[in-house]
Amino acid sequence: MKNNKLIVFEALKWASSFLNESGREENVAEIAMRFVLKMERAQVLANLRKELTIEEYLQFEKLIFQHAEGVPIQYLIGYEEFYGRKFLVNPSVLIPRPETEELVYGTLNRIKQRFTDRKKPLDVVDVGTGSGAIAISLKLEAPSLNITASDISPKALETAIKNAEGLGADIHFVQGDLLTPFIGNKRFDCIVSNPPYIPILDKESLSTVVKDYEPETALFAGLDGLDCYRKIIGQLQQVIKEEALVAFEIGYDQGDAVKQLIKNQFPLAEVEVVQDINGKDRMVYAYIK
Repeated sequence: MKNNKLIVFEALKWASSFLNESGREENVAEIAMRFVLKMERAQVLANLRKELTIEEYLQFEKLIFQHAEGVPIQYLIGYEEFYGRKFLVNPSVLIPRPETEELVYGTLNRIKQRFTDRKKPLDVVDVGTGSGAIAISLKLEAPSLNITASDISPKALETAIKNAEGLGADIHFVQGDLLTPFIGNKRFDCIVSNPPYIPILDKESLSTVVKDYEPETALFAGLDGLDCYRKIIGQLQQVIKEEALVAFEIGYDQGDAVKQLIKNQFPLAEVEVVQDINGKDRMVYAYIK
């Protein structure tokens, strides 16, 4: 260890280079430094000449080495930022992605557009909630919504409940497989879901950071990745109200297939496939009446 590595700038420079050589994302260096110094990004940039203590540097170095071996930095530091908030994450839940923020944003906009005349609060369910990122963000951005969130994993629900309590979101959590717990019990105005959608045969092509650490049940969905969409869409008729919005996150090449699955079940539905900020098909929204 060279002494100049104890300067924030030099430590970041070393870590970025090391991560790049290890085939990892260089920006993890900044995330690790922010965690160690308990600073926001702007504060780190304003303190690039700051000298780290030995303890700070060793903690930073350990995070970098662990991530280079494949452990997601979010699991190492215990949180991920989503929609401007910090969500607790661990190996029992999928790490929230920036693309999913676009699903939240798009859902909120369409709720406003489609339900302008509704006097009663809308009932919304987040299917396969994981960390609770979607459900909690929807509730905090639109407090009048009645939000329910489901997941098949008890451990995932524990994490989601902690996030809801920590962020002050009043959410009703239910354990169960997709929409099954609600059949015959409850109907919703809006169904939103970021279900598993990766084809199982694509597993080997994924980064070790994903396939070796994130929960398989939150990633893979059959040979074509469409199993969860088939099941959710097949259950919709039993859980939606007379007028409903359905919002899915999808894989970049699944837009037409998911649209067709919805059309097969609801021929008169208005279905749109929406691209993400990177120009890839990422969301499917359906208005059913």
